[in-house]
This record gives sequence, C-alpha cells and structure tokens, in this order.
Amino acid sequence: MSSSYDKFQKRRLISSYFSVVLSVFLVLFLLGILGLFVLNSKKLSDDFKEEIAMTVFFRNEANDSILRAFGTELKEAKYVKSSVFVNKDDAAKQHTDIIGEDFMTFLGTNPLQNSYDIHLKADYIVSDSIRKIESRLRANEMVSDIVYDKQLVNLVNDNIRKVSLWILISSAFLTLVAVLLINSSMRLSIYSHRFIIKTMQMVGATKSFIRKPFIWRSIKLGILGSVLAVIALIATLLYLDNNYPNLGILEEKLMIGLVLLGVVGVGILITWLSTYFATQRFLNLRTDDLY
Repeated sequence: MSSSYDKFQKRRLISSYFSVVLSVFLVLFLLGILGLFVLNSKKLSDDFKEEIAMTVFFRNEANDSILRAFGTELKEAKYVKSSVFVNKDDAAKQHTDIIGEDFMTFLGTNPLQNSYDIHLKADYIVSDSIRKIESRLRANEMVSDIVYDKQLVNLVNDNIRKVSLWILISSAFLTLVAVLLINSSMRLSIYSHRFIIKTMQMVGATKSFIRKPFIWRSIKLGILGSVLAVIALIATLLYLDNNYPNLGILEEKLMIGLVLLGVVGVGILITWLSTYFATQRFLNLRTDDLY
C-alpha cells in the first residue's frame, strides 16, 4: 500500500515538474520568437528603405574630373550607403533594351544625362533629412536635377511608425501574459507543497530556510525550460536561414545572442520571483486557511 502510494506521489511530482518546464518552454519560446521578429523587422524595414534610390543628374558641361570629384564626395559622406555612376551612353542602352527601340535614331542625339544613383542609409530616409541632403547636393552648380520618390518615402515612414507601435503594444501584452502564465504554473507547483511548508514552519524552520529548496528547484526548472526554448529558437533560425537565405536572418549574430541570453535570464528571473512570492504567501497563511 505504501509502495503504491509512493509511486503515485512520484508520478504526481514528475507531472508537476513536467508541466512547469513545458509552460516555461512554450512561453519563453514565444517571447524569443517575438524578440527575433522585432530584431529582424527593424532590419527588413531598413533594407527596404535603403532600396529607395536618389538619382542626381549632371549638366552636359560636367567633365570627367567633376564627376569623379562628386563620386569621391559621396564615398566620404556619412549618409551614403552606396552610389553608382551611370554613364549617359549606358543609360541610353538600358532604355533601348526596355522599350525595344533605339530612340536615338529618331532624335539624332542622346538626350540623357550622366547621373549617380545614390542609396542613403536607413536613418536618413526621412523627409527632413532627405531635404537637407538634396539641398546640399543641389549646391553643386553642375547638378541639373535630383529625382526620388517623395511619396514613397513618406508612405514607408508612416507605415513603419504604425507597425512599430503595434509591435510595441503586442510585445508588452505578450510579455505580461508570459509572466502571468509562468507565475501561475509556479504557484500551482508550490500549492501542492503547502502542507510541507507549514509543517516545516511549525517545527521552527526559518522562512529563508524553507524558501531556499523551493526557489533553487524552480530555478533549475526555469533553466531547463529556457535551454529547451533556446534550442528550439536556434533550430527555427537555422530552418529559416536554410529555406529563406535572402532574409539574412543570421547576420546579426550579436543581437541574436543577446535575445537568447535574454530568454534564459527572463526564465530564471520569473521562476525565482514567482516561487519567492508563492512560498511567502503560504508561509504567511494560518493553518486553517490551507484547506
């Protein structure tokens, strides 16, 4: 009879531990996915913004030395990610390939101009910054015109702000849910030991002595759940990188490492705090309230 009861208690204890580890794993995995999504959403938005090109056209009077000097200036500019010189003859060939006809045979001359296609860094793809950059480039007397999609710049920035706001709200909400779920699992685990806690207290054990084994056990369960979440996150990252290499998901290794460390840290912190307050609650209860 005693043996069967001991087996039942052991199965019950293992089931309790398993449910705690599983809840910690699932919650931290979702939090990690959210963190990685926020990290890559910033990168994806920056990549999209940096695809917007600003084209600077030069007058026909601009000679090779002026064009080379302008190219050197762009290489030294902190706001330029990349720039490409487009010769007017090459531009004419591209136009001919696109429209399927040699328009110069009708005009008798090449009306196109030498130009630079400039891709700005993402931090400078905002209306105010672009206007300042445009004004600075127009100060060059050899520049005849500067063209870029102003509406697209405004649209991209407006949408990114809206999406970022909703991501922030969602992150805060899911973090709160994660804390509540882990806290609930830890409190249920401690609840099953409430009589042991009260018995130890009645025989003279101090509160810190009683809390210590429960907190240490919870931290170990939290570490186990966190490690499983990290393994699952790494597997997800490798899968996405193998199937969608263009996303460049593994490029930000330092930030990914910080997210994974954050997952482990959050798992340990929440389980420790939840166990501390749960044991404190039962330590402060009267014996009659345990039932």
